[in-house]
Amino acid sequence: MQKTFLYSWILALFLIGLAGCQKAGNPSEYNAKAADPTRYDAAVNKLTQVVVHDIFSPPVASRIYGYANLAGYEALVPFDPNYESLGGKMKRFSAGPQPEAGAEYCFPLASAKAFMTVARALTFSTNFYDEFEPAFFEQYKKDGVPDDVYDRSVAYGEAVAKHILDYAAKDSYKQTRGFKHTVTNEEGTWVPTPPAYMDAAEPQWNKIRCWVMDTCNQFQPPKPFAYSLAKGSPYEKEVMEVYNVGKNLTKEQRDIAYFWDDNAFVMNVAGHVSYASKKMTPGGHWMHIAQTVARQQKLNLMQSVEAYTLTSFAVADGFIACWDEKYRSKTVRPETVINKSMDPKWTPFLQTPPFPEYPSGHSTITAAAATVLTGLMGDNIAFTDSTEFKYGHGVRKFTSFKHAAQEASVSRLYGGIHYRSALDNGAAMGEKVGQWVLQKARTRKGAVAQK
Repeated sequence: MQKTFLYSWILALFLIGLAGCQKAGNPSEYNAKAADPTRYDAAVNKLTQVVVHDIFSPPVASRIYGYANLAGYEALVPFDPNYESLGGKMKRFSAGPQPEAGAEYCFPLASAKAFMTVARALTFSTNFYDEFEPAFFEQYKKDGVPDDVYDRSVAYGEAVAKHILDYAAKDSYKQTRGFKHTVTNEEGTWVPTPPAYMDAAEPQWNKIRCWVMDTCNQFQPPKPFAYSLAKGSPYEKEVMEVYNVGKNLTKEQRDIAYFWDDNAFVMNVAGHVSYASKKMTPGGHWMHIAQTVARQQKLNLMQSVEAYTLTSFAVADGFIACWDEKYRSKTVRPETVINKSMDPKWTPFLQTPPFPEYPSGHSTITAAAATVLTGLMGDNIAFTDSTEFKYGHGVRKFTSFKHAAQEASVSRLYGGIHYRSALDNGAAMGEKVGQWVLQKARTRKGAVAQK
């Protein structure tokens, strides 16, 4: 009887010990599972869904992507000893909370939590996250992350997110709300365009704190051609190019223009009925391109988050630089000039966006994003872009990031909404922005600044 009791007691202790071991988990095993890059991809995709649903303008969307990815990156940095914080490498940004020394964390979980917390705080339709997050975060528990490690990691992600949101609150975004651009009707300057004749979007965007650039006009492009419809003037030649290209578009040119439209808010008018179509923003498009090639190149989680983060900085600073010049030059759109002076029935293939023409926003931010991704992953990487297949825009194949950026740029000429110089000078400025991001926002320890 005593032996039976003794054996039972030993067995109970063994089972308790075994349960304790199972609860403790194996850090290398659950971290390996948690570091699946497709999970972070899913979080980015969910944010994109909300950005499209909430109809954020392209500049505002770039701000959201930037802060969400900064949070995801900073919370993940302790996971890889080859990477370091971006504290001190961005405009007025300092490193945030540090993990408790000697304590166990699941940093991929912390990164996802930081990203989702910031995404939720900066967007409106939080019900999308309510539906998404329970199953999303349950994955980490199924990986075997112990309860105490799970709670500690979530708390760390939330602390990093708070640090990023505090940083975001000081970027002058709130101070720029509600401003309107004053239309002067001076010849050659921007006026609202059909069909909605909307107010100019984000006229104060150059007041937003830069991400990596020193100032909003650090890479200021050349002045646009002076407005003149005199036969043979540089400006008149540009107007005629837009007009003639628009009247003779090939199927390929139409496909290119439509594929890269990325107009977040398109107003459709049919008789007395008008309704809006929601589409991807240019920033969201390049987030998906980064995702596509990262998966193709089999990048690990740290490398993927790095690509998202630096690309989002390039896009965000590209918008600030571009918008600074747009509201300095206030160039009129081709549609306005052609309808007034040449052909009142001419319409561009794409709907003209509601802001001044020069330089091209697409040309600027795509060149900036392509430059960063080329610097991170290399040149001449062929890929298939299916970003907007779900929106009916098909898929296109490219031989490199730069090839995609060049096509995105010329798509605005085919669309009838930009002059040639706006494309060329916008792309040149965007490339400088991308190079600056690679040089200044160095993520890897011991990395030498790129020239």
